[in-house]
Amino acid sequence: MARPSVLLIDDETHLLASLIYGLKAHDIDAVGAETATEGLSRLERRPLPDMAFVDLCLPDATGIELLTTIKARWPQLPVAMISAHGDIRVAVEAVKIGAVDFIAKPFDLEDIVALIRETIGQDRADRRPPPRRRTGVEDANEPVGSSPAMNALREQTQVVARSSARIVLLLGPSGSGKGMIARTLHQSSPRAGGPFVVINCASLPEHLLEAELFGAERGAYTGAHQKRVGLVEMAESGTLFLDEVGEIPLSLQAKLLRFLENRSFRPIGGASERTADVRVVAATNRNIEDEAKAGRFRADLYYRLNVVPIRVPSLAERAGDILPLAEHFAQLQAQIEGCRPISLSDAVRECMTAYEWPGNIRELRNLIERLTILQPGQTIEPAHLPPELASETPIAASSNGITEQMLATEREILRRALRDADGSKGKAADSLGISRYALKRRLNRLNLD
Repeated sequence: MARPSVLLIDDETHLLASLIYGLKAHDIDAVGAETATEGLSRLERRPLPDMAFVDLCLPDATGIELLTTIKARWPQLPVAMISAHGDIRVAVEAVKIGAVDFIAKPFDLEDIVALIRETIGQDRADRRPPPRRRTGVEDANEPVGSSPAMNALREQTQVVARSSARIVLLLGPSGSGKGMIARTLHQSSPRAGGPFVVINCASLPEHLLEAELFGAERGAYTGAHQKRVGLVEMAESGTLFLDEVGEIPLSLQAKLLRFLENRSFRPIGGASERTADVRVVAATNRNIEDEAKAGRFRADLYYRLNVVPIRVPSLAERAGDILPLAEHFAQLQAQIEGCRPISLSDAVRECMTAYEWPGNIRELRNLIERLTILQPGQTIEPAHLPPELASETPIAASSNGITEQMLATEREILRRALRDADGSKGKAADSLGISRYALKRRLNRLNLD
């Protein structure tokens, strides 16, 4: 069988020389070009290479421009995009144009070799994950929703999942679904056949967290009565999900950084180094960039984690998904409880779409679980909702004066609460037993703000 041939278009001379030398050791012939013009000139010579790699920033053109030209003239040629910046927007654009992958620098030679062999050995269409089902109730392990924010997130997730990125950082508020996105990244990736291992970095003290991650030899510390295999090792060929990575103690961050840099680690009490081939997906609801500036998080670890960031929006930012999510959770919970799913009245639907959901998807799912348990198979009315949601019910006009009397009473209660709290909306909300968001909306509705 003929040796694979590859064209590398990148203006970093030393990188080209290193890649050409390294690929040769893996029986792959490679030639380099330092400009878009030189790269196109090489492609015009026959025969075409089996694959091309294009850097995003070239002296005479952008990588996107060059990719567009190549796919127009040689549509059958597989092209991968290389960039020193993990820009999701550019990655999405490159894949739409026809790139088979988006590789962030720095990368390992083994990643490039694996991508070349996989691409040349299989038809590109066969390598893509099957399209997602767009049914009313999606699979329990797939993100639900069709809002613009959710569609953008889903597209970004698929691009990153198929890429060779070994480190992905999920940013977003608590309860927004970062764990679901992490699982989707795994299931949609070439590593889907490997394990998906999860650890909550905030749930263990420092010495136990290190042992949980990297393992420990018998007798390494008090209570270590037997050898412990770490989660890093257990995630071999799969994905390691580090939830709440911002909570890792500073003293352990250096060891995590070392593992992210070269994939090597040493169990507690171990005499030798080990390596593990894993993709690391880290998640946090903290602003670790600010934490790094304040010295509470290692800056070098932050920069290593932040190669390919994905921001997961709050539920308030994807309000169009609130009702589809509620119905989705109602179906799932009904299966668990063995009953008919609850239904939502029009008034409840209005309450749900008006509410800010400070607890995000987790708060919505917990509400649907509680309603299914307490009101199985019934139509949910505002009276069944907790006070902070029920307060969002629109008040209809009434000809008998009762509605106006209720409004006047509500205004007086709010005025009194604000007076007692010296004008502090937060304290007034606490005294009324409602959220600050609910108080603010009531004030707006009653023209008291």
